[in-house]
Amino acid sequence: MQFVDGLFGVFSNSGFTAITTGNIIMIVVGFILLFLAIKYKFEPLLLIPIAMGCILVNLPLSTIGMNGSEVGFLGVIFQALTSTEILPIIMFLCLGALTDFTPLLARPVTFILGAAAQFGVFMALFLAIGFGFSPQESAAIAIIGGADGPTSIFLATKMAPNLLGAISVAAYSYMSLVPMILPPVIRALTPEKDRRIRMEMPKPVSRTTKILFPIVVAVIVGFILPSSIPLIGMLMTGNLIRESGVVERLSKALQNEICNIATIFLGLTVGCTMVAGDFLTPNTLKIILLGLIAFAFGAAGGTLMGRLMCKLSGGKINPMIGAAGVSAVPMSARTVQIEGQRYDKGSHLLMSAMGPNVAGVIGTAVAAGVFIALFM
Repeated sequence: MQFVDGLFGVFSNSGFTAITTGNIIMIVVGFILLFLAIKYKFEPLLLIPIAMGCILVNLPLSTIGMNGSEVGFLGVIFQALTSTEILPIIMFLCLGALTDFTPLLARPVTFILGAAAQFGVFMALFLAIGFGFSPQESAAIAIIGGADGPTSIFLATKMAPNLLGAISVAAYSYMSLVPMILPPVIRALTPEKDRRIRMEMPKPVSRTTKILFPIVVAVIVGFILPSSIPLIGMLMTGNLIRESGVVERLSKALQNEICNIATIFLGLTVGCTMVAGDFLTPNTLKIILLGLIAFAFGAAGGTLMGRLMCKLSGGKINPMIGAAGVSAVPMSARTVQIEGQRYDKGSHLLMSAMGPNVAGVIGTAVAAGVFIALFM
């Protein structure tokens, strides 16, 4: 009898007695994210830890995240490193060390394409306000259109921590869907003859120019838009460490160990915010829709600017490279390369597309700085 009572006691204290429909839905969402990351390699570096964080935090009676006044170890890491913006900023430092700005420096005019691709961000801002979100929440949602995960997380933790899970999942989901989203936009906005344009390879860039670029950008942007210093400053610091050529150990550490550690904990802590009660709301569906609009219109803005530059250059610029202005480095540029070879097997647009691609990283960070200055 005592054995039976013991079994009932174990059952009554198990998660089976506390599971809700919301828990089940979120666990299924986690499994779907895992499937997409592992089977189709959709942003697996971050989607796998996000998915596992989502599953673990939605297991009934879980004490791994944040449950009312009870804070588990992932909740502690979230409060200490993610909500304080430390991990997203560290990711920008690593991103700078991983980024080669040579294609942009070789063809500076592509700065304009990266800026034009921010059109979707500002359009989504006004749409989100029209959907009933506050200006701060709208800014955090709109930055999804920049296709830059760390920036989305940074702005969400600062302006809309209650929407962090939905914004993060939307941002990384659309980043992984770049090969599906960009081609229809490109085909709808460019004539086929322009897609066949072959571009010359970018010119070589001196080492001095590569070293001066991050210093000059950090100082100029810092003076004009001080609120962007945490993002632009760390991005350029990481790039200077890469390009200086005298601190290879630091550069490799940023590109590998530090980046990997930050990615793991950023993903897990973002996943632990995806509690059923907070995630399963009408606002989540709105965020997913607005993110798609922002992303698609960002690609459209860059592509249309590419068409204008194509005409102004006398047909020397393939307008498709404008679509790579949504950062998602380097997937956007690769997508443009693949799309170009659909029409001309001898077309090599990758290096040309990398210019607006890395310009988009800077543009999104600047847009985030503008939002902080306007709404904080």
